[in-house]
Amino acid sequence: MLSHGSVKFPYLHNLNLEITKTMNHNLCGILAVATPVLFGAVLCSCSDKSSNEEQIKTVTEINVTPESLMFDAAGGEQTVTVTSNADWSLRSEADWVKVFPGGGLKGTATDVKVTVGESKEFETRNALLVIKSGEYVKNINVVQSAPAIISVDKTSLNAGSEAAKFSLTVTSNVAWSAAVSDSWCKLAPAAGEAGETVMTVECEANTSGSERAAQITIEGGAKPLTVKLVQYTDVIATPEGYSLVWNDEFNTVDGSMPDTDKWYYDIWPAGYVNNELQRYVAGEANGVKTAQIANGILSITAAKVGNEVLSARLNTKELFLYGYFEARLKLPKGKGTWPAFWMMPADGGNWPHCGEIDIMEEVGVNPNYTSSSIHCTAYNHVIGTQKTTERFTAGAEDEFHVYALEWTPDFIRTYVDGQELFYFANDNKNDENTWPFNKPFHPILNLAWGGSWGGMSGVDESALPAVYEIDYVRIFQK
Repeated sequence: MLSHGSVKFPYLHNLNLEITKTMNHNLCGILAVATPVLFGAVLCSCSDKSSNEEQIKTVTEINVTPESLMFDAAGGEQTVTVTSNADWSLRSEADWVKVFPGGGLKGTATDVKVTVGESKEFETRNALLVIKSGEYVKNINVVQSAPAIISVDKTSLNAGSEAAKFSLTVTSNVAWSAAVSDSWCKLAPAAGEAGETVMTVECEANTSGSERAAQITIEGGAKPLTVKLVQYTDVIATPEGYSLVWNDEFNTVDGSMPDTDKWYYDIWPAGYVNNELQRYVAGEANGVKTAQIANGILSITAAKVGNEVLSARLNTKELFLYGYFEARLKLPKGKGTWPAFWMMPADGGNWPHCGEIDIMEEVGVNPNYTSSSIHCTAYNHVIGTQKTTERFTAGAEDEFHVYALEWTPDFIRTYVDGQELFYFANDNKNDENTWPFNKPFHPILNLAWGGSWGGMSGVDESALPAVYEIDYVRIFQK
């Protein structure tokens, strides 16, 4: 047998070398192929990270010039320049600030027009303009100063002939000063700062024998504010041939109700007459005063309380046959209002046969047009035969005017500020269907809401509370 230790196989050695060379060559080839891939992956990973960091640093750059805007009360237009290295959008968070355009492109300087309207606010107002680019947000603050505003709780004051004192509340966002045109009236204080100030208006007794007027002027706001002060005398102008038999000047304590020795209230539910929407109450209900006196004026107020409208209807307790009937009135504003100064007899439930005299009526849907009418069996609005005259009375809702009736056995005639408006003659047929105006009537003051005439075009509840003001009611007879 042959021994492995002693026998040599030279060709095997060469084979081992070839195998080894071959393995080494193949490994080198593998490494030569794999190494660039592995190192390349590492290099690519490092390169991507560096690129992302560069993008994070640059995407949020948005520059704005200027960075805030200030407008005065008049408003106007200003320009903001926006530059960014990314597309962006812009919006206003307030409806009183308009912007154009609402965005821009990266790398482009864009001029944005910022427009602000006139401010009527009592205080300075602020708004934000919001610029967005991706998740990045930048704000521009817009500030508009308030106009100088002064208001008073009363625009007119009425006094009798005796010494009188009134309180006038001035509300302002600026300092102000006040002056009065006549020395018989004193103000204290005559100046104030921003906020609410109670000013006392003190009048001396009027011994002049005639009516006099003064004007209080308050300055400091955008425009001077005026308050008219009228002081009457005990001398009441009387129509020729007549004498004063009844009157109410409403010169009682502020906040008081009408004198129940002279007046009584109708208390009726909504819809009781003429499809009217208000409920008539006895001067006060649910915390609302529908009839009260202040500064020598009776105010009848129609006010929304919960789901209903409350108002007042006042009748004189005394009835009168013929005479001269006069009232000084300022009418309410708003679609749905229906103030009246008129007359009915005690048996008013028998309408229209009983008769009705309308000295003054107006509906807010047709502002400042006042009318006078009569109604009876032969002439009434139900059958379209009523006798009526209407005329535009300039300022009827902004100032006081005098409305009057002269009623005799022969005719009915009405006046506005002394000018004849309406005339209706007695046909002398002794027929109650055409002339039921031969029995006592009583004057009535009321403020209706809605109804067949006042609500003919609907109502506007934004007009509530509506106020009907009565300076006096006077009755003269021969």
